[in-house]
Amino acid sequence: MELLATLETASMSLCGIAMLLWMSIGTFTRADWGEAFAQKTIFVLCVTSAFLLFSLHYLGGELWGSRNVALPFALTALIVAAAGSLNIKGQDVQGEINPHEIMRMRKQEKEED
Repeated sequence: MELLATLETASMSLCGIAMLLWMSIGTFTRADWGEAFAQKTIFVLCVTSAFLLFSLHYLGGELWGSRNVALPFALTALIVAAAGSLNIKGQDVQGEINPHEIMRMRKQEKEED
């Protein structure tokens, strides 16, 4: 039983940390290395969390009182990991320019003048 409690706590903690990183990705884009670092970290956290959730389910553990919740959460974590790794290091997927990139361009134009 203690193994199942540890798996539950670890998987939920990793999901929570990944969620906080996901919400603060705009802050990480200010640095050139920050966005790629955050996205890779989110990917690793989500994949690890999905593995722990699959393990929790197949070992007979419960998550929030339900045995059936761990599998959908594991699949969601894998989807978030895949989605989080799409836009790495300034490769713009949606075709919109990053506000921080606009600020850098304006700063460069002022320095050139």
